Amino acid sequence: MLPMALLFGAGMAQIAAQNNIAEEVVWVVGDEPIFKSEVEEQYLNMQYERVELAGNPYCVIPEQMAIDKLFLHQAKLDTVQVQDTQVAKEVDSRINYYIANLGSKEKVEEYFHQPMPLMRERLMDMFRDQYAIQMVQRSLTEKVKATPSDVRRFFNTIPKDSLPYIPLQVVVQIITVNPTIPQQEIDEVKARLRDYAARVTNGESEFSTLAILYSEDQATSVYGGETGFQSRSVLLPEYATAAFNLSDTKRVSNIVEAEDGYHILQLIEKRGDRINTRHILLRPKVSDSDLIDAINRLDSVRTDIVAGKLDFKDAAFYISQDKDSRNNSGIMLNEQTHSSRFEMQDLPAEVGKIIDKMQPGDVSEPFVMNNAKTHRDQVCIVRLMERIEGHKADIGEDYQTIKDMCEANQKQKIITNWIKEKQRTTYVYIEPAWRDCEFRYDWLNQDDNK
Repeated sequence: MLPMALLFGAGMAQIAAQNNIAEEVVWVVGDEPIFKSEVEEQYLNMQYERVELAGNPYCVIPEQMAIDKLFLHQAKLDTVQVQDTQVAKEVDSRINYYIANLGSKEKVEEYFHQPMPLMRERLMDMFRDQYAIQMVQRSLTEKVKATPSDVRRFFNTIPKDSLPYIPLQVVVQIITVNPTIPQQEIDEVKARLRDYAARVTNGESEFSTLAILYSEDQATSVYGGETGFQSRSVLLPEYATAAFNLSDTKRVSNIVEAEDGYHILQLIEKRGDRINTRHILLRPKVSDSDLIDAINRLDSVRTDIVAGKLDFKDAAFYISQDKDSRNNSGIMLNEQTHSSRFEMQDLPAEVGKIIDKMQPGDVSEPFVMNNAKTHRDQVCIVRLMERIEGHKADIGEDYQTIKDMCEANQKQKIITNWIKEKQRTTYVYIEPAWRDCEFRYDWLNQDDNK
């Protein structure tokens, strides 16, 4: 159970103001106070997010807030402009995450002791500040670019026993085939959606009730199909077009075919370039016979590849339905690192299980994989191009990794020196009870704290 001070920390500044209760100021940076309730609220959020703190939270958190205030002051001087649409997208994503984990908007409000409008407002402020801070930091470090000699010097400064360990990595080619879905199955799905739309239009059922009962989008069905406010760029193109064409909250859209299945939509609210809708998603099912046909097709392709009659990259170009790899010789791209190398845990689970038992040059038997984007079953074969065993970082083998580390180190030095310089020219006061800390920066030697 959380301490009472933390349970009631969220939103305490507003509550105190409403009840004429004096808030406790624990730090002052320039003319900006840091309130005890703000520290406790941040601690509560970090506990929810399971963020581990390296030290006493009542030392680490206010110091980070003080550093943030230095950057925010610079953002004002630089007239940094943050796009509210970008901020709103982050807020919607965070609130939807809370709701998905806690179960309902009411439970989120109960946990954080804030009504949803106030939580949204505070999250808007938080993300707006985060973007402003990032923009200032990028402006300070945007010219950092490590040369090969910089990378070598940096690498040589790392003690041999402190070299980072690079886990096992693999480079994988893939060919993907989507099993044919019979037109009868598609027609049946569309008939069901037309029936749901008619029941809503005739007043027989609520759209949200049908979404809870029948929608196959597990992320939204429990909320009556509600997606939360989303920008056009986040939504699938076909879905976005249909959604933004809606103007009547009582009308149900026509059936929308998208990458992940077939939808019907209902408008909830528009806010500028963002929209909140509810939807029902149905996905046509792949029959066992269609899966077997796709497996047999890829098995013949594999036989020709193994026999040397067909090159894997040519087969990928002409046969594969994986649009992300077919024009890249079938090589899978790691979306996290934007490289062709994957650590095993970053591969799709089905691919990782197959690759783990293969040697470079091996081509797998056909297997079924559920596409993470479309949630549809696909049939695949993979080829292990390269296996890089786990090892201590080597400048020849892992140059890009070392270069990234070198540039990150250079950027951190610039930011650290900037913070120290700002400390010397900024008024800082810390309440005596909050000074018994091991700070990252030397706040206590400022004249105002002596």
